[in-house]
Amino acid sequence: MSTVLLHSLAHARTGDKGNRSSISLVAYDAKHWPVLVEQVTEERVAALFADRRPTQVRRYLLPRLHAMNFVLDDVLDGGVNGSLNLDSHGKALSGLLLSLTIELETNP
Repeated sequence: MSTVLLHSLAHARTGDKGNRSSISLVAYDAKHWPVLVEQVTEERVAALFADRRPTQVRRYLLPRLHAMNFVLDDVLDGGVNGSLNLDSHGKALSGLLLSLTIELETNP
């Protein structure tokens, strides 16, 4: 097994609405889709964002696109209009998701 950062297998795009962040994750290569489904789970994403204290993390799979979307509730310090902290807005959070480590099988 080898450990890689998620950003080497996928790209992400983030948006926000109110106090909710939506992070889309798209595999660069379809062959990595099964391992992403297996390892990029709601539980791992919730743990990764634990310091933001999400009240709920939901994952929606888009298998034909080899993509998934995560919706994280209450992670934006009240949202764009309710927070003075620009770094907490949704656009900045995809980088954190892409820092997740993924275990890949190495070919013999």
